[in-house]
Amino acid sequence: MDLDPDLAALEALGGFFVLRVGAGPATSLPSLAQAYANRPSEDHGNPVTFRVEKVAAALRAPEARIAASVAQQGLAARLWSVALGCAARYDAIPDLAPERLRWDPDAGAPDDLWLTEVSALPADPATVADVVLHGHLEPFATALRAHHRLAPGLLRGNAASALAGAARQLEQWARLHGDERTAARTRSLTAALLAHPLLAGALTADLRRRSCCLYYRVPGGGVCGDCCFTRTPRSSARGASG
Repeated sequence: MDLDPDLAALEALGGFFVLRVGAGPATSLPSLAQAYANRPSEDHGNPVTFRVEKVAAALRAPEARIAASVAQQGLAARLWSVALGCAARYDAIPDLAPERLRWDPDAGAPDDLWLTEVSALPADPATVADVVLHGHLEPFATALRAHHRLAPGLLRGNAASALAGAARQLEQWARLHGDERTAARTRSLTAALLAHPLLAGALTADLRRRSCCLYYRVPGGGVCGDCCFTRTPRSSARGASG
């Protein structure tokens, strides 16, 4: 199936899957390529720093690195959702090169992304990994770690957890609509991606994380459903969370 110009098949899947298409108001927004390079934009200064500060204020995070972790996982969830959704519904993915994606660092969740031009790529695991992992999550991690003390294992766990979460939501939609083909394709692609060297071992066999995203340190945050911790750690245990 070819990609349609508006990626309309994503609209039924929920907010994390929907991708705005075309330039429109996004012409004033920084591209993700600009953000990953830590190049300032006219309205937001350093887009990555701006985003982390916005997330920190929204969460009342006691440390900037907590907000940086949450920001990274949020963008990872958006990118994985778009890629998986397109792979399952179109048998193709759009070229999501960072220079094609405009990003509003001042938006709420999920991250507001605009794709300036739609062109199709194969939906095989190697291409999806190249587009999302190498094209986005590696340079985003580098940009974040330039300013924040984030363990590589934490960021790798965030990327794997975001992938598993996107897949789970897509499978739930497929089961609800009796679409076994989408469910099976999602399971197959997700398993292959979780075996990628950049993600392998980040989750257990039952898809629990081996690292913590630090969200439990947010006031009233608690632990996530796939956290390596089964209960909120005491302050003395917090050094093990990276």
